[in-house]
Amino acid sequence: MLFYIRCVDKPGHLNVRKANRDAHLAYIKDGYADKIVAAGPTLDPDLEGMNGSVFIIELEDMTAAETMAANDPYAKAGLFESVVIRPFKKVF
Repeated sequence: MLFYIRCVDKPGHLNVRKANRDAHLAYIKDGYADKIVAAGPTLDPDLEGMNGSVFIIELEDMTAAETMAANDPYAKAGLFESVVIRPFKKVF
């Protein structure tokens, strides 16, 4: 089943994102790379800073999606202001 995961950074927490980026990328690469349809950061309007993350990912169920999001090093570091997880239907 596909899931859309949208994580919004807390304002003023770019330093937390930068400090945990390598651990975040390793976590995704080591455990989820083969399940990702699309993933990446959302950007500030100036296209310079990152302010969140989006995943379209294939996982077994909502529990697996929640576990994936909760164990992300970014989440563990307290980066996110909010996380939204929804089932996703790919049309195109």
